[in-house]
Amino acid sequence: MTEGRAPAVVVDTSAVVAVLLSESGNDEVIDCLESASRRLMSAATRVELGIVIEARLGSGGRDALGRLLRDTPVDIVDVGAGAAEWALDAWRRYGRGRHRAGLNYADCFVYALAERTGLPVLCTGDDFAATDLDVIRPTS
Repeated sequence: MTEGRAPAVVVDTSAVVAVLLSESGNDEVIDCLESASRRLMSAATRVELGIVIEARLGSGGRDALGRLLRDTPVDIVDVGAGAAEWALDAWRRYGRGRHRAGLNYADCFVYALAERTGLPVLCTGDDFAATDLDVIRPTS
């Protein structure tokens, strides 16, 4: 860490859902988001996040998500052919039904971005902890 700031992180859907739904550990997630030197999110993760939040909270959730992503801010990383290949490799190694990590479609893009950048994943579940990535998770 540099000058009291947390490292840059790759943000998983679960972390933002924890914040917007006030789930257990959300304060730690907020602290990490605010202190990170940079926050990256795959465009595929952004789509999943939008679907999950709007399905659960409606247009109010969509607005809250927009504010959070703008105010934090989170850099949305495009998904190109290279990222698609990295994500497919993540599924081969850690995909649901293949490995105890059980990564889903969007998780594979989180994995690909984290592996490509060497950054830890900010998440709340156990799935990424079962891979070879570094993770940052709430302790509560």
